[in-house]
Amino acid sequence: MKNKKDKIPDNFSSYEEAGEFWDTHDSTHYLDQMTPVKTQVHLKNRHYEIEIDEDVIQELKKRSLSEHIPSSKLANDILRKQLLAG
Repeated sequence: MKNKKDKIPDNFSSYEEAGEFWDTHDSTHYLDQMTPVKTQVHLKNRHYEIEIDEDVIQELKKRSLSEHIPSSKLANDILRKQLLAG
């Protein structure tokens, strides 16, 4: 016996309503109702994950708070300055 599936609403009144629907429904059950779209993606920035010692991160956070800048920007500025000077 085939499971009955709910119809995808034509419109959601909010992102929360859409989220609630998709939290309880499997999108792979609705592939026949979906339309493929073409898109182009232009990545401007890349993000990297590196290991940093706990004491270094704590100092970075402290300094970024005192300078009122995001810790990622401060880390980039410090690394850039050190690497270009070397």
